[in-house]
Amino acid sequence: MKIFIREAMVSDSEILTQISFAAKRHWNYPDQYFDSWKEELTITPAYIKNNRVYVAEANERIVGYFSLVEIKNDFWAGKVFVSKGFWLEHIFILPEHIGKSIGTKLVAVLKLKCSEININKVKIFSDPNAKGFYDKLGACYLGESPSSIEGRTVSLYELDI
Repeated sequence: MKIFIREAMVSDSEILTQISFAAKRHWNYPDQYFDSWKEELTITPAYIKNNRVYVAEANERIVGYFSLVEIKNDFWAGKVFVSKGFWLEHIFILPEHIGKSIGTKLVAVLKLKCSEININKVKIFSDPNAKGFYDKLGACYLGESPSSIEGRTVSLYELDI
């Protein structure tokens, strides 16, 4: 399967939102989690316009994407501390394409795009189910952080570019 990676267009927002929810649902999270994640997983045309978003296509169909965002100032989101810098905010693959190296290819493009604009580190809040992926990529595990879901944590990583 040949994968083509391109910059997202604002018209991709609906399919990217569908991929976000499908990828999260793959891990059988309770329905109430999705109420908390609704805003976070919804990709709007403005989000695409204001951030660096790239999609992976297979057979002319979008099967995954990533987004890189710049946080200009430290802030607290509830109990979650978000430091300024560049963040891999989203990387989602349709469940039927997980394990086919699409995520690895997306991260290779992320690294290329970051190096082009002199970004040397990217921070990541990782879903617990994605820890192995980031470990395999050689990202540095920094510890656990509270999640937006009460009583749950996410892993904090830093990826050298």
